Amino acid sequence: MKQVSFRVNKGANTSGANTSGANKNGAKTSAKRLAKPLLVTAMALSISACSLLPGSQGEQRSGPQANSPQTGGQQALRDLSGEQRQCLAQLQRAGARFSPLPDRDYGSGCATVNTVELSALSGDRSSFSVSSLGPVACPLASNFAGWARFGVDRAARQKLGSGLARIETFGSYSCRNVAGSSRRSAHSRAEAIDVAAFVLEDGRRISLKRDWDGGNQQTREFLRIVQASACKRFGTVLGPDYNAAHEDHFHLELSGGSFCR
Repeated sequence: MKQVSFRVNKGANTSGANTSGANKNGAKTSAKRLAKPLLVTAMALSISACSLLPGSQGEQRSGPQANSPQTGGQQALRDLSGEQRQCLAQLQRAGARFSPLPDRDYGSGCATVNTVELSALSGDRSSFSVSSLGPVACPLASNFAGWARFGVDRAARQKLGSGLARIETFGSYSCRNVAGSSRRSAHSRAEAIDVAAFVLEDGRRISLKRDWDGGNQQTREFLRIVQASACKRFGTVLGPDYNAAHEDHFHLELSGGSFCR
């Protein structure tokens, strides 16, 4: 077989090599240029997907604004101190259902600071409601939750044979003075609660005005057990035996040392 020989032109070969290198470099440059938009697109898709996750920033933006009336509790939560957060944690551990409220200054020495709105409290076997309470200072609400469970619901089951269904109150916050003085009442800071009656699961309603002296023996004993328990948890407890102004309710207040009448 006849051999075929090729004459190699060194100049042409060098030129070809340069051309090949240039092509490779161009390909790399083009790949890099294409990769950048693809990377940006992928990152955008990733961020977009994250915003669809529950509780993400994207989902929050679709809801009410933080400073709207519907989310005042959320705004209050963000502004809480460590002590306030600890109080709310205690309420939660006690099984209370509540909403933190924003601080408000009404002027003239009246304000609601670090308050919550209680909707239900936990008993030994079931929960019960609290009516007409309104804003109440968190530390007071925490003590109130413990008293309601161990001092009221438990006493109702032991003495009256029925659990508690509702505690009726005259409220907490009220911009007023202590009766007969120029000193602001604890109510002006939502730091006192006036309790008027207890409704049991079996439908019975026990009120201080009617049953403190006028109820049967079991009912009267129940109310006095309830008051004695309150005196262990609150600094000031005033009831029907104190004066005529308290003939229809218990006044429960954290401050006052240990004043129980």
